[in-house]
Amino acid sequence: AVSEIVVRRHFDSQIDPNMICAIAELESDRQLLTTRYIKKTKETTFGLMQVLPKTADWLFRDLQYRNYEVEGNPTLLFKPFVNVYTGAAYLKWLSNYQDKEQSEEFVVRAFKSGIKKATHKSTLPYWRRYLSVKESLPSRKCFGDGPSVDQVSGSAPTTYSTDSSGIQSQGESAVEYWDSRASMEDMQEMWNHHEVHREWIKAGEKRGQVRFSHDGNKRHYLSRVELKQAVAEIILSKYFTTRAVKPTVLCAIAGSVSKRFVDGVGSRVGLMGIDYPTADWLYKEFGYKAYKVESSEDLKRPFVSMYFGAAYMAWLSEYEGRERSPKFIVQAYLWGPKNVNPNEAGPAWLKFEEELSHYEGITREEGSCTII
Repeated sequence: AVSEIVVRRHFDSQIDPNMICAIAELESDRQLLTTRYIKKTKETTFGLMQVLPKTADWLFRDLQYRNYEVEGNPTLLFKPFVNVYTGAAYLKWLSNYQDKEQSEEFVVRAFKSGIKKATHKSTLPYWRRYLSVKESLPSRKCFGDGPSVDQVSGSAPTTYSTDSSGIQSQGESAVEYWDSRASMEDMQEMWNHHEVHREWIKAGEKRGQVRFSHDGNKRHYLSRVELKQAVAEIILSKYFTTRAVKPTVLCAIAGSVSKRFVDGVGSRVGLMGIDYPTADWLYKEFGYKAYKVESSEDLKRPFVSMYFGAAYMAWLSEYEGRERSPKFIVQAYLWGPKNVNPNEAGPAWLKFEEELSHYEGITREEGSCTII
């Protein structure tokens, strides 16, 4: 109630009340009289949102947030309306830092540790905890601003669509944010892609709050537009420009091994089904270090999984010191290099060809496969 009243009364509903609630949960566990002494700066934060008195004074004096006489009177910050009003004012200032609209991730991380730490790795765990808390808030309407099933059609599913593979988004309790599984830089690259941008805007997504699609079992997945137009193409253009690997092939492999589910399927971890030992080996032995991989959980991040999937394909292309055919590379990826059969045309291979057909027209010829 407090956050909604403050936002409605003083900020024209320009701030998400759930952002305030999640920060208050993390900062004070909703305890009004909480204080925290910061040894490094020898300062103390106060109240629900753990506001610094000097920040409150600055907002009052320089930015004219004067509904409460907080300057020189820090104990007022123990009062919930005063604290939330001051914290919300700071959030509003951060959201337009340098006269530029900032993402929710930037705002939250800057609120925690200051502008200079907004993109530093030290604030990333806080951002992830924030998303988790925000998702669990009981009053949150997960899909209130998205399109209905009737409004979405076509082969590239958005949050509410049913795509041609039968993956369907439904229910209102499953929500996972892209922003919790991709860096700010990768998210900006995603937004820069015209087709992705159009798909996300149509689905009502906002910067810093882009939701994954999910099926009836609340498993999160990528649309084909997200997969090809963004993740695969970004990874290849940035890190594999000298390798003749098509993004369509990576997408078809993802469809084959994980059905585009972010967490993977069965023993196949992540989008590309790469296991942690293989990724760790590629990282340590072959210098594929654009993304850190410290556990299998890292491989549930789409860009990380795609990167190591592409790296594994690059390694397979010169398996045992020989230049390998496209069909060998794909089969070796799917079943292991020791299990390749050049004449294979069974269900698994047909499944790969079916997935590939979603991204490019292919003509099947005996003994040939133009995929790379």
